[in-house]
Amino acid sequence: MTPIRPLQRHRRLLASLLVLGLVAPALTACGKAPTGDVPVRIGYSAWPGWIPWKVTEDQGLFKAAGVPVSLQWFDGYLDSIQALNAGQLDCNSQTLNDTISSISGGADLQVVLTNDNSTGNDQVIVAPGIKSVQDLKGKKVAAEEGTVDHYLLLLGLKKAGMTPDSVTFVPLETGAAAAAFVAGKVDAVGVFAPFTTEALKRPGSTTLFSSKEFPGAISDHLVCRSEFVKQHPEQIQKIVNSWFATLQQIKAQPGPSLAILAKRAGVSEAEYKAYDAGTRIFTLAENQQAMKPGSTMQSLPYAAQQISTFLQQVGLAKTPPKLDGLLNPQFVDAAK
Repeated sequence: MTPIRPLQRHRRLLASLLVLGLVAPALTACGKAPTGDVPVRIGYSAWPGWIPWKVTEDQGLFKAAGVPVSLQWFDGYLDSIQALNAGQLDCNSQTLNDTISSISGGADLQVVLTNDNSTGNDQVIVAPGIKSVQDLKGKKVAAEEGTVDHYLLLLGLKKAGMTPDSVTFVPLETGAAAAAFVAGKVDAVGVFAPFTTEALKRPGSTTLFSSKEFPGAISDHLVCRSEFVKQHPEQIQKIVNSWFATLQQIKAQPGPSLAILAKRAGVSEAEYKAYDAGTRIFTLAENQQAMKPGSTMQSLPYAAQQISTFLQQVGLAKTPPKLDGLLNPQFVDAAK
């Protein structure tokens, strides 16, 4: 599979401690929220659960919903997070994990929509001879430090009764981590698609575990600045409505929609379709259910608490995030 070209940098920075210095400027430099015909600024980057926004734009669904939008593509996912925290975006496509990390750093954000869950596109891939998580003890494991694939590795170790110190962690950018694994410089690697395909080019390598084994652990969302949500709830509602109209459009016209998705991703249509199994797009009903309290990771309130605790335990969040008001269900509850 040909890698998605824009993914040569960070997809999803979990421990966004780098944005700590950007939060204070965001509080003073975010400027006035859009009014009237000024477009709502929405960021997105190369992840299968977010690329459908391109269909929304190209098919005129924002306009049909009655909301002007400036949809901004970011080659680097980290750049989109920084732009949101600096007030250069009104909303951004990002993970729950990264959103909680930003809140830990002082950002004031709200989750207004769930795009998808990762259900296999994040993987820990191992060299021949490694058959179990216990076999990783003492081995060199590479991943991009602070990303959700680092988080996935830590979840796998914890499930097996191991600690982060059980392995020799090698922090490398995702592309470099995959390359180091293929070259035999490390024994295992945590990567996301399409770098999973690259890593599996090492002869005899296999996927030890993936996000499929941890349902709800990696969720992807539309996240907005709380100030903007408060000032313009009607615009947020129209944007959420346009997302569900987009899902209907993709279902009704799969061929033309796939062409748009693949072009934006920079891959062939056949290659793009390979991502389907590893990303589960949420329906409206699933969105509404996810916002409700529960006792599993399928419940966002529960997941947020668990992720917050976990990030603090492993040192990826230095201060306890304030989760009150993080999840705003009003827009999916009222979605058409």
